[in-house]
Amino acid sequence: MRFFLLALFAAASLHAADTPKVSLMAGAATSNITPELGSEVVGGFLPFPCTHIHDELHARCLVLDDGKTKLALVICDLLGMHRSLCVAARELVEKETGIPAANVLISGTHTHSAANAIGGPVRFYTSDLELTDYQKFVVRRIADGVRRAITLLRPAEIAFGTVSIPEHVNIRRWFLQPDKMPPNPFGKIDKVKMNPGAGNPALIEPAGEPDPIVSFIALREPGGRMISVYSAYSLHYVGGVGGGDISADYYGMYCEALKRLQAGGTEDPPFVALMANGTSGDANNTNFRNPQPRKKPYEQMRYVAEDVATKVNEALAKVTWQSSAPLAARYRELPISWRKIDPELIAWAKNVEANTPRIQGKADLPLAYAGRVQRLAVASPETKAAVQILRIGDICIGTTPTETFAETGVEFRKRSPFAKSFMVELANGYYGYMPTPRHFELGGYETWPGTNNLEPQASVKMMDALLEMAAELKQ
Repeated sequence: MRFFLLALFAAASLHAADTPKVSLMAGAATSNITPELGSEVVGGFLPFPCTHIHDELHARCLVLDDGKTKLALVICDLLGMHRSLCVAARELVEKETGIPAANVLISGTHTHSAANAIGGPVRFYTSDLELTDYQKFVVRRIADGVRRAITLLRPAEIAFGTVSIPEHVNIRRWFLQPDKMPPNPFGKIDKVKMNPGAGNPALIEPAGEPDPIVSFIALREPGGRMISVYSAYSLHYVGGVGGGDISADYYGMYCEALKRLQAGGTEDPPFVALMANGTSGDANNTNFRNPQPRKKPYEQMRYVAEDVATKVNEALAKVTWQSSAPLAARYRELPISWRKIDPELIAWAKNVEANTPRIQGKADLPLAYAGRVQRLAVASPETKAAVQILRIGDICIGTTPTETFAETGVEFRKRSPFAKSFMVELANGYYGYMPTPRHFELGGYETWPGTNNLEPQASVKMMDALLEMAAELKQ
């Protein structure tokens, strides 16, 4: 009997030695965050109630586990999210799953046909805000999605890839012939104009270059079915929705298109695609030099989504798979200064508010900016602008809580100590546009006080912090 037990123990030990150690686990899931009909749609100067749900909004969640560390990556079909929403969601995830809040990345896609998750009129000018009912709902659903992804954790292989898709991204800030530049809302003449009109004969040249690279992280069951693909593309959004519609824009359509392209993509558990917004604060889908024919609602959106999904799927066939990926994260909140408002501008704002008639249903830009300027002038004492680095093996993701210019994303990719690097904007909060310092000299919509809410050196300070954190994780 004793000999039999020893033999059995030896056989079991040999079998355990032959079994490969699981070094990476991955799970992905989605949570529906579609608002009620009648909810306020944001994306323009005049919010309006939604009357139809064209396609559902989701929080798409990916969880990774290397045996020591877990990361959660969440992308929400929202214009953006206030810092307080993200803080509450990250804290709830930590409470319910044990994943540290610093290891949770939450970003918005910037669809302009979603409900308001940023907050009220003072939302841009404070880092702490009492949550609305809808924001509380989104917090709950983010945590639910992460928990569901955890239940689906299974052994995984990982790969990284990129594909250049330049035809869908264009710089939207243009130099115009000097005598053709219209005054801005403050009565001044800028050097560049945002969205100058496709085919405008006064066009000279764009004020920057877009980032055409789609970066993606792919997870699959060892040698088998795809689990998830986390992607980032620097395309502001596409638009072209029906009036009063809620829609995830091309981001959601891309996720569904990529899912259809996967073998067994709808089997249980289903494949989950995620598309983050890279750095697109000065880029969009409009070809200003060569105007395109007007299209039906959702036609262009679907074309872009399916084209990008097809090209990413083709790139998936060329990646190299690995069975391990050490995980780590760094998170900081930077006390970056708010945009300073000089007394002359405050006097202008008060004069505009006192002398401009209000017309129901019509946006008046000077009046809108008069309010923004005065609120920004008395902004909360400090910002808590979140920046975050995730290390996933030899891959590095850096984040900003702003609408970040394409050149910032390109700079991070070039300067990061990780060769496989990319950025995600609108992450862990929302602080408006973040031009690079040179763009403040050019003016334009993205630099106006009230559209831009942070100091001109904000992009430099965030870049410095991101590179410092990336260097820490590279060691």
